[in-house]
Amino acid sequence: MRNDNLMAHRRGVLGGLTGRILLSFALVGVLAVAMMALFTNRATTHQFELYVSRGRQMRAERLAPYFAAYYDATGSWDGVEAMIDAVDDSVPTGGRGMGMRRGSQANMMPMMPAGSAVDRLILTDAEGRVAVDSGGELRGETLPQEILGSGVPLVVNGKPVGTLLAPDDVAHDSAQSEFLREVNETLVWVGLGSALFALALGFFLARRLTAPLRVLTEVAEQVAEGQPARQVAVRGADEIADLGRSFNRMAASLAEQEELRRNLMADIAHELRTPLAVIRSDLEALLDGIYMATPETLASLHDEALLLSRLIDDLRALSLAEAGQLQLKRERVSLRDVLTTEVTTFAPLAAARHIQLNWNPPADPLEAEVDAQRVKQVAANLLANALHHTPAGGHIEVSLREHAEQLEIIIADSGPGIAPDELPHIFDRFWRSDTAQPGEGSGLGLAIARSLVEAHGGRIWVSNRAEQGAEFHFTLPHR
Repeated sequence: MRNDNLMAHRRGVLGGLTGRILLSFALVGVLAVAMMALFTNRATTHQFELYVSRGRQMRAERLAPYFAAYYDATGSWDGVEAMIDAVDDSVPTGGRGMGMRRGSQANMMPMMPAGSAVDRLILTDAEGRVAVDSGGELRGETLPQEILGSGVPLVVNGKPVGTLLAPDDVAHDSAQSEFLREVNETLVWVGLGSALFALALGFFLARRLTAPLRVLTEVAEQVAEGQPARQVAVRGADEIADLGRSFNRMAASLAEQEELRRNLMADIAHELRTPLAVIRSDLEALLDGIYMATPETLASLHDEALLLSRLIDDLRALSLAEAGQLQLKRERVSLRDVLTTEVTTFAPLAAARHIQLNWNPPADPLEAEVDAQRVKQVAANLLANALHHTPAGGHIEVSLREHAEQLEIIIADSGPGIAPDELPHIFDRFWRSDTAQPGEGSGLGLAIARSLVEAHGGRIWVSNRAEQGAEFHFTLPHR
């Protein structure tokens, strides 16, 4: 069964927490890269278009003085086609004449290499009619004012003589497309690399995050198969570390409960064996005629039977109380009278052991709706425990106090007290002190007392007295 579970676990790694974390990293990585690529593409396209448009505008502004100088020299745009064909982007920005001189149109041409590759230029006259179009498409057409507004006005002697435009052309469109294509290809490769890196990082982190969970699963499966629970290594202070610490506390509790269970079996066996052995030996002696059936012999057998019955009753009461099935017969009774009865019952035993049992009952009866027999059982267990640990010449104090909504019963003794490391376990089931001697009981009395008090809705605790001894407290609802 364990192998099947482990195989199913291994097969389900990518479909489990590791897979979900890995998928989350992949989705986040892909979405982040996609959004980055989208915004980068849009921003790059926009900025590139602004750059190209600004470049054309600056080129037109740089060439405008030379065309104005040409018009100033010739008085018209006749023959300006040759100038446009010879224009080169490397024309210097300074000077007006570009090496031009008045004279023939040939002498009016700028001093530049012939056949230079240039962008498209459009030159219009003062009325907006195209005089020259290096693209050879719009010559003779009149351009609307909104298009002319994007060009550079040509002014000679304070008079507008035309407009120079550097519109978009195929060459720049191709260059722009090539540039954007390269940018997109780069983004694709960056995206793929980022996605692969995100997957690798996600796989590493997922394995690292789920490693403690895999260890916890393995240890839990061992516990489910009946193996002893072992501690797991805990690192960090996150939620998984908290889970590991909780698991370690659970494992320690299970180990402790297992030890208590083994002690319980040994204690019950011992407690049952002793009275049964006495009963068996006495009955065999009676059958063999060694003992006579005298009232004393029968009384001894009866006491041993009562001891067995009391042990069985304690075990049953504890199991019912812990299962929440203990039936309480609640009625309105005076706790003062209940404690008076128990103190009176234990007084002769205390006197026989030379122990002073002090009880100063309050004037008020202090009534509460409780199961009187169960409260007597709690008081009897605590008084018996106090008598057992109080040496001869010592004393036991019993008191009853009233609070707003609770009544508090205190039973304090002058014994040696309780070791600090034993205080947290004093009410545990079947727990016995390391100093307890064989035959001192099975350790059920205080556990039963706690269960009965909690069944009433109260609480019970113990502390060491400042002077000497232990002090047991338990409360019951008053209203």
